[in-house]
Amino acid sequence: MKSLTRYLEMNVPARLAFVNITGDVERAVAESGVGEGLCLVNAMHITASVFINDDEPGLHEDYTRWLEWLAPYDPSPERYHHNRTGEDNGDAHHKRQVMGREVVVAVTKGKLDFGPWEQVFYGEFDGRRKKRVLVKVIGE
Repeated sequence: MKSLTRYLEMNVPARLAFVNITGDVERAVAESGVGEGLCLVNAMHITASVFINDDEPGLHEDYTRWLEWLAPYDPSPERYHHNRTGEDNGDAHHKRQVMGREVVVAVTKGKLDFGPWEQVFYGEFDGRRKKRVLVKVIGE
């Protein structure tokens, strides 16, 4: 069995943003030499997400509005008890919970086996500092 581990470094200047990381993940799969297997992509921070969807700007705007409606940014300790610890990112933890921690994509014939329009995204909900994304490819 072959395996490859890569870490993508992210430093998103916005508090909330979506970054298409499909190309980075595809490069890791190619570098791994895995023909048949699985690729795990994991946001290694509790205020970030990895998800699969369409790379369509209207959809990303809809996600932004929907997430702000579900868990609006509010640094005060009244809305989010988490902010009573001195943090101001209680909303970001909720956004991550909704959008998910990781994805697993099949690798078939050395490539990510996506459905139509599928792309891999990093979702940032408490940006402005360095974070990492794990890409782990395993298979034969």
